[in-house]
Amino acid sequence: MSETNGSADEILKSARVAVATETYNVLSLSDSDWNTLLENPELSPRMSSPFMIFKDNWEVTLVLDDEDFGLLRHAVRSAAVEKGFRLVSFDADLDFDVVGFMARIARIMAEAGISILPISSFARDHILVRQDDLGTALKALRGHVAEVC
Repeated sequence: MSETNGSADEILKSARVAVATETYNVLSLSDSDWNTLLENPELSPRMSSPFMIFKDNWEVTLVLDDEDFGLLRHAVRSAAVEKGFRLVSFDADLDFDVVGFMARIARIMAEAGISILPISSFARDHILVRQDDLGTALKALRGHVAEVC
């Protein structure tokens, strides 16, 4: 864990980067597909692997690993799906006052020519990168972080 009272660069330099072993899918669901999932608890994520649900005014976005996606794919046939992502997590406990942490990560990835999908939890930041870009992404992070696992 890093100290939370530093600059974004200082925190990034002390961060440990971990890559989830699973491959992830990003789904965009309509309200009707979302309601189908809510009505069928057997279609819920397993709770043993990271997942994300985000609902805004336009769609419901799910981030699920391949196993969970396989269990519910038949119920959300109209969903837009992007496959083949890896979850890269930054083990740095971030205060809400830290400015520019994700911007710094995004800049590093942009300079390496890698598209990312940023995800933030309460205290940590993560990015999804395509499987094909994972090696390049990790190489780009070396020298900017304490450890790449």
